[in-house]
Amino acid sequence: MRIIPGGASSRPLFSPLVKVAAVAGAALAMAMAPAQAQETVKIGLILPMTGPFAPIGKQVEAGAKLYMQQNGSSVAGKKLELIVKDDGNVADTTRRLAQELVVNDKVAVLAGFGLTPLALATAPIATQAKVPMVVMAAATAIITEQSPFIVRTSFTLPQAAVSVADWALKNKVGKVVTLVSDYGPGIDAENSFKARYAAGGGAVGAELRVPLANPDFAPFLQRARDADPKAIFVFVPAGQSATFAKQFVERGIDKSGIKLIGPGDVTDDDVLDQMGDVMLGVQTVHHYSAAHPGAVNKKFVEAFMKANNMRPNFMGVGGYDGMHLIYAALTATKGATDGEGLLAAMRGQSWESPRGPMTIDPRTRDVVHNMYVRKVEKKDGHLYNIETDTIPMVKDPVKEAKK
Repeated sequence: MRIIPGGASSRPLFSPLVKVAAVAGAALAMAMAPAQAQETVKIGLILPMTGPFAPIGKQVEAGAKLYMQQNGSSVAGKKLELIVKDDGNVADTTRRLAQELVVNDKVAVLAGFGLTPLALATAPIATQAKVPMVVMAAATAIITEQSPFIVRTSFTLPQAAVSVADWALKNKVGKVVTLVSDYGPGIDAENSFKARYAAGGGAVGAELRVPLANPDFAPFLQRARDADPKAIFVFVPAGQSATFAKQFVERGIDKSGIKLIGPGDVTDDDVLDQMGDVMLGVQTVHHYSAAHPGAVNKKFVEAFMKANNMRPNFMGVGGYDGMHLIYAALTATKGATDGEGLLAAMRGQSWESPRGPMTIDPRTRDVVHNMYVRKVEKKDGHLYNIETDTIPMVKDPVKEAKK
């Protein structure tokens, strides 16, 4: 396995997508043919391994490598090589690295993608090169619609957000304020929660969006409190939940009687213990918890912690399942690596994940899996998201509405 830094870049995370003129069609076509004949199948894993979102990259990388350790480094007679590159959370860097992986390294699969802008930057390259792109982390609903070669093993924010809304309506939570990070997944979460909650008769008192880069949650939390809600619906990406929890306590909202609800990002398993007992009782809905019962997850958690000295979170399981999907596709094609064949083999795949049962929707190429209602509780001296209810096999509601 090789880890190759992405290199420095001063361009911002949200620099506009530019036309991929540098990716010459002829060069990409030439890159594809040798990949079909090679005995080593290369997988390019592009992740934020440095910067504020490095925890996402480290979890996904750890999950992918664990799967390879457990299942061997060869499939259907072909040796697998995982090439890990650090994009530093910069979309321009992600795009450049993807181009290099396709043209120079002749990868059969692109994978990873920690945040939505990074996945969107790569979509045109996947399309032109006809290389499958397995999204293991980014969660905005539209991602799989940006290229016919994108498949997702993470989740979508609307899957969790509408499930939170249903739970809040069922439990008569009352007026809710939404507070989300101001980028694709946060807007997805806000819109999906608000639409579902309002349709069921719930009231949304205010909609607050926090800048993604260098966020200061304090003024937004104060505005949320001033709106006098019964609950605050929160989405912040993995890597920022500990900062949010700290400022939540500093504003005294933990003692105000206002409930904290949302997708499971806010009670990220990786840092939940660091947040402290203030998180006890927080209700979330998500597709994975390290405390998920079952033999498959128990084995996964034990192996992950032994290999990495950290608890797996939903990003770790996204990397693990993404690698499972790649292995399954290569097995189905008997080692053939043409992009369209691999993609066809990925559609409709079903298996028992550490998260529970999951399927790749053959129509949308998005993940279908259970959503779990969870409550933060203390178990054996540690904080965990303890599942209290299951919403079975949830599809992405945004795509379902477009049918």
